[in-house]
Amino acid sequence: MAADVVAWRPAVPGLTEVFHARFTDHVYPPHTHDAWTLLLVDDGAVRYDLDRHAHGASPAAVTLLPPGVPHDGRSQFPGGFRKRVLYLEPATLGEQRVGTAVDRPAFADRVLRDRVSRLHTALAPHPEGLEAESRLAFVLERLRQHLDRAVAAAPAVRDDPLADRLRDLLDARLAEGVSLEATAAAWAVHPTHLVRAFTRRHGLPPHRYLTGRRVDRARRLLLDGLPPAEVATAVGFFDQAHLTRHFRRMLATTPAAYARSA
Repeated sequence: MAADVVAWRPAVPGLTEVFHARFTDHVYPPHTHDAWTLLLVDDGAVRYDLDRHAHGASPAAVTLLPPGVPHDGRSQFPGGFRKRVLYLEPATLGEQRVGTAVDRPAFADRVLRDRVSRLHTALAPHPEGLEAESRLAFVLERLRQHLDRAVAAAPAVRDDPLADRLRDLLDARLAEGVSLEATAAAWAVHPTHLVRAFTRRHGLPPHRYLTGRRVDRARRLLLDGLPPAEVATAVGFFDQAHLTRHFRRMLATTPAAYARSA
């Protein structure tokens, strides 16, 4: 039985597990989860029964299996399949939507698939906290729209005072970061409203603004003579490798080489 499995628990509110797998001939027996199962199939196809009804999952759709409902799974083709899965806490979509998900567990929606895929990218190898929270909020927004049969275009949001308030908070908490969920709750707004307002006002989403400010601060500290490993944690990155990844993306060089250039 050939299998390639990677799983981890991200420090992102609303997510209980990330699971990536490549199966050749594995067959899932009937089972249930206590979380919503959000599935992307990247190669191959999966056949499964959900509540004794046959369904299929392919790269053309996003699949959502509700908590507490029995399902199984097996490859539709001899070559097996590769998938990425997010397990969402039950409260993220609500018990009232379980029945709708049983009736219609797949969505042929390119926007949703792109959002879920980008969320996976934000979760590995180190969860980009603010980015992951932001991307999860937009995934959940789209899923709720599908389950409520009310898919709509993104609203036009203009809330400059709120956007400036968030910018000031990001500047003040550069190293420790900001929780999108906690901030939105404290300010009595929806997380997606907060992100849209900031993006419209400042031209880029909050997580990119925060990363850019951290790299700016890192540049100054490096030129002051601090070692890259110390700079990384001082400005809010996990470690030197995390700093290097973003530093290279912004400046096409490494922190060490940048410091030596002085």
